[in-house]
Amino acid sequence: MDPGSTDRWTGAARATVGLVPEGDTVYLTGKRLRAALSGRSLVRGELRHPRLVEHDLAGRTVLDVATVGKHLFTRFDDGRSLHSHLRLDGSWHLYRPGMSWQRPAHQARAVLETAERTAVGFSLHDLELLPTSEEPRLVGHLGPDLLDPAWDETHAAEALRRFTARGSSELGPVLLEQRVMAGLGNLYKTEVCFLLGLSPWTLVRDVSDPAAAIALARELLLRNADRPQQSTTGELARDRQTWVFERAGQRCRRCGTRIRTAEQGDSVYARIAYWCPRCQPGPSPALTATTTPRVARSARASRPFPTRESPGSSG
Repeated sequence: MDPGSTDRWTGAARATVGLVPEGDTVYLTGKRLRAALSGRSLVRGELRHPRLVEHDLAGRTVLDVATVGKHLFTRFDDGRSLHSHLRLDGSWHLYRPGMSWQRPAHQARAVLETAERTAVGFSLHDLELLPTSEEPRLVGHLGPDLLDPAWDETHAAEALRRFTARGSSELGPVLLEQRVMAGLGNLYKTEVCFLLGLSPWTLVRDVSDPAAAIALARELLLRNADRPQQSTTGELARDRQTWVFERAGQRCRRCGTRIRTAEQGDSVYARIAYWCPRCQPGPSPALTATTTPRVARSARASRPFPTRESPGSSG
C-alpha cells in the first residue's frame, strides 16, 4: 500500500501473534511512519507510559524514523529519540484526522499527531525517550541488521564471524539470535532452514556454506520488506506463501512428505520448528506428531498488517 494512503494501517500482527514480529514488519512500519511524520511538526505529542507522562512532544519536529533490527527510533529536532519495540502485541497505526481508532484508547501508549496524520502506538511495552546519541545503548549489542540500507561486505563479514562463532549450537536458534544478526523471526528461520536443505537441529559447524546462509536470510527479508505480504515461495496467494512454515501435517511442496513440528529452544526462547524430514536431512527429535506443539502459535493468516483497507526472540 502506498505510504500516502488515506486509511489506517497496523504494524504488529503482520507476521505473528504470540511471537515477536519479523524484521521486515518493523522495517515497513518504520518506512510508513517516516513517510507520514518526517519533516513535520507535532501538534500533539502524548506519551501515555507511566515513566513518560510528564513529557509533551507538541511543537517538536520529527526528523526521521529509523529501524535497527526490531527496534524503532522516532527522532526529534531537540536531539531526542523515542524508542519503541513491538514485542508480542505492540503496533503503530496511522490515521487521517477524524478517523476512529481501531484499538481501544486505553491501549494507546504514544500519540504523535501532525496537521495531516496521527500515529498511535498501541501496547508498546518498551517505550523510552532518550538522547539520540544514546541509541547505541539499546541496540549496540545486536548483530548486523539484515535490512540495513548501508549493508556491505563489512556487515556480511561481521555477521559471518558471529554466526560461525556459534559452531556448537543448533542452526535454528542461532538464526533467531539477534546478537548474531538482527531481523529474523521464526517464519524466516524456518524457511531459511528449508531452502538450505538442513534440519533446524543441524549444528552450525556442519553448515557447508555459512556465508550463503546469511545471504539467503537477507534476500528473503529484502524480498518482502516493501510490501505487506510475506512470501518465500514467490507466490502471494493465500496458503501458497511459505514452504513449511505453519504447514504442520501438510504435504511438502517439493517431495510430498508430511511436514513435522517440534519445539526447539529452551523455556521462553522455545519456538515451533517446522521441517520436511526428507528435504531437510539431519538431526531431529523423534517423529511422533504432525500437530503443532503447545507453545505460542502464530496467526499469520489473520494478520491485519497492513490491510487492503488500511495504511504494522530477544533483541
